[in-house]
Order: sequence, then structure tokens, then C-alpha cells
Amino acid sequence: MIKLKLIILFLIISIFCSKSSYSASKESIYEKIDLFSEVLNKINKEYVDEVDQSEAMDAAINGVLQSLDPYSAYMSPETFQNMQTETSGEFGGLGIEVSMESGVVKVISPLDDSPAYKAGVKAGDYIVKINDIQVQGKTLSEAVEIMRGPVGSDIEITVRRRGVKKALVFSITRKIIKIRSVKSKILENNIGYIRLTAFNENSGRQIKRKLNEFNDNEKIKGFILDLRNNPGGLLSQAIKISDFFLSSGEIVSTKSRQESENRKWFAKDGDILNGKTLVVLINNGSASASEIVAGALKDHKRAILVGENSYGKGSVQSIIPLKNKGAIRLTISKYYLPSGKSISEVGVMPDIVVSEETDDFRIDTETDNQLSYAIKLLNG
Repeated sequence: MIKLKLIILFLIISIFCSKSSYSASKESIYEKIDLFSEVLNKINKEYVDEVDQSEAMDAAINGVLQSLDPYSAYMSPETFQNMQTETSGEFGGLGIEVSMESGVVKVISPLDDSPAYKAGVKAGDYIVKINDIQVQGKTLSEAVEIMRGPVGSDIEITVRRRGVKKALVFSITRKIIKIRSVKSKILENNIGYIRLTAFNENSGRQIKRKLNEFNDNEKIKGFILDLRNNPGGLLSQAIKISDFFLSSGEIVSTKSRQESENRKWFAKDGDILNGKTLVVLINNGSASASEIVAGALKDHKRAILVGENSYGKGSVQSIIPLKNKGAIRLTISKYYLPSGKSISEVGVMPDIVVSEETDDFRIDTETDNQLSYAIKLLNG
């Protein structure tokens, strides 16, 4: 019982601290602790089904974190292990980046060639049901856990899509997701095209290799960097890739309540493209790290941004390991572009707005109007 009260005390104080409610009296805090204890006892004694107290406390911890923003969450040991695998470039699942919005899971972006992408899931879709389980009322971590499963097993998700009256149902087979984050091609009239689908630990090295290969071709007159439906990833890779194209100036900064987390990153001397024209493609599925790159290149007038407004995920999450080998994902600061503007919930506006007519980015200028526009722009 003493241990339970200590946990309750931690949870209540966390809520108060996270909401900056320092003006609340000690009496008020202890009243809330007593209230929480009373509710928990009522649940244990009178709820229709027997409650696993361990799961209930996990839910309470996650509830505190989810009340802060859509990106803070508790990760069980298994979830934490899966997350660590994702950043290394290979993991199992559907291949979608998701967030929570209005109590429903929202698709930030499906990864290229992933099971979800091939099934027809699009950026901006709202997942309302997973198999026969309603998502409403679930936390983001809970919904993600439901979507996880053995490789080769099937899952059915029901989504709501803006502009479509009826709910859409997709049957998807889970598989190992191998992130091939960089694709490249020389397009018509000697234009170098690179598509970056995610920012994992190999992305910077792959991009640099492709750019050097393009530079060996003296006929190439301009470049396209395609960040559409790129859900982001590692901040370090966003900084490194931005630096490839900039010779000086700030790339991004972070601002936090903790002074130690207030940081700025600057470009080193040397533009890998030697000033050649660069067009960057973005859309609503471009989030986080891809917004940092696009925003930095736009603010320094190093690139022309074409497409649609980006997603607007401009916050930094720190992964804090816990004693049970799980972790918490906690928002500790926000990104700011060189102009001083925040990305959070605003996104990056392209220089030239071109509405998306397809979400099948297969380097086909006949069906991809945004890519076609970028090529015309480079051809003058």
C-alpha cells in the first residue's frame, strides 16, 4: 500500500509539474492524491471485471504523458526494443508513421513500398478501428501495440479519409520493413533526382555517395531532393544532410525549459553541389527531420520549395530509459528554423504551391505533377 501511494504521489506531482501548476497548495495536491487513491480502490472493488493493477498503473503513467502532447508516451520494454530496431533501418510492422489527434490515430506518412503503402493507406488518414477494436479511447502506444504482430500475420484497419464519405477498410499483411531511405535517378535533360524516404542512421552516408556520383557527371545542371511523405527520424541526420547544401549559417535550434537543451547547429564551409540549383519537394506527409531540412534550405534561399505545406511536427522527444527496461518518450524542446519560426503545428510553407494529384511517387513525370513542375522549373 505504501508503494502504491508513492506511485500515486509521483503521478499526481508529475501532472502538476507538467502543467506548471506550481501555485497549487500542498493541501490541494494531497487532496488529489487521496481522490486518486479513492478512485483506484473503487475500481478494484466494484468494476465489473477484475483489473490487473500493474496494467492499470501503466495506463495511469501513460495517461500523464499523453495529456502533455500527442508525442509523449510510455513504452513497455518490448515497445522500447522495437523502437531501437526501427532507427537502425529494419523492423517489423505495417510501415506507417503515426500520431494521435482528437483521440484517433492519424497517419503522418506511409513508408515507400511498405505493406501499408501498397495497400493504399495515405498521409492524413485517420485509423478508427484496428481489426474489431475501436481506437477511440486508446492511447497512441496502445494502438501501436495492437497493430504490431508476428511477421506474416494479417491485420485489418478501418480509416476515415477527408473527402471520402464511407470508411475505407484495408487488409494488410505484416512484414519486415527494410528502409531503403535513398533512391536516385538521372532524369530528362540531366537533372539529378534523389528521394529520401526516412532519416535513419545510414541516410547521410547514402545521400553523400549519390551526390558525389552525380557530381562526377558534368552534364547535370540541377537537382531535385524529394522529401514527400518522409516522416522524419534522426535529428543528427537532418543536420548532416542540410549541411551538405549550405556553406554557412544556422541550420536549426532547439528551445527548452532546461538551458542545457537550448542548442543551435550551424553549417560548415562547403556546398557539395557548388551552388547548383536545388528544388525540394514537400507535402503534408513531410514531417519532423524533413521539415528541418526543407525549412533551413528555404530560409537560406538555397533551395526552391515546391509542393504542399508540411505536417508541422516541430518538437524534440527524448527517449529516457526506465529501470524496467522500458522507456518514456518525452517532449523536451521545440525546433526553430533559422528565421526564428517554429515548425510545431505550423509546418513549412513551400515557395510554390502545387497541389498533389498522386501519392504514387515512382519517378513518373506523366502522373506526378509536382515532380513535373520541378523539372520545368530547373529547365527554365
